[in-house]
Amino acid sequence: MILNDLRDADFRDLGSSPSSVRYFLLFILMVLILVAGYFLFIEDKKVELEQTRLQELALIADFEFKQQKAANLEAYEKQLEDMQELLQTMFRQLPNKTEMDKLLVDISQTALAAGIDVQLFEPMAESFQDFYAERPISVRMLGDYHEFGEFVSGVAALPRVVILTMHDISLKRAAANQSRFGDSEGRLILGGTVKTYRYVDEQEVAQRAAEQAP
Repeated sequence: MILNDLRDADFRDLGSSPSSVRYFLLFILMVLILVAGYFLFIEDKKVELEQTRLQELALIADFEFKQQKAANLEAYEKQLEDMQELLQTMFRQLPNKTEMDKLLVDISQTALAAGIDVQLFEPMAESFQDFYAERPISVRMLGDYHEFGEFVSGVAALPRVVILTMHDISLKRAAANQSRFGDSEGRLILGGTVKTYRYVDEQEVAQRAAEQAP
């Protein structure tokens, strides 16, 4: 019956149409409004809600991670303290201020004893860290692989713990006329900067702090 009424309805004058037609069209209009409202508002809110849920999960995971770290903080601090104590113990085995000059001579003499032609061995000014000082040394040495290996072994055998680190070091084949003691064919030139280190005791640390105080 509604279909017949719709076919007979004059859509230019719906006010004169049967009430069933008007109610049906009103129902269709309400459905269209609800559908449009869903896609315009509710769907966006669902996406926003999902994003909020994911953010909440991320915050919960972050909180649990930080809570776990906080629970283990005391253990971490103890571990850090033990590591710092071990590091200081290792640095105490390095030469002190009074032993440094003799150590530099020993390093140079060890190179000569290995058969290396020491063309440059120039200690430079120290730079200070927390509880150690580093001493750069400009070097230029001529030798072969065997002699350099013997030099490294000799330095490791010195009475005090010696740390040598290399910086901007180059190793290249020497020219025939680069040796002061004869032919240098087949030998290598090692040049650049090495650093050695010494321990700075509490008294020296306090003295340096007093000197730097305004």
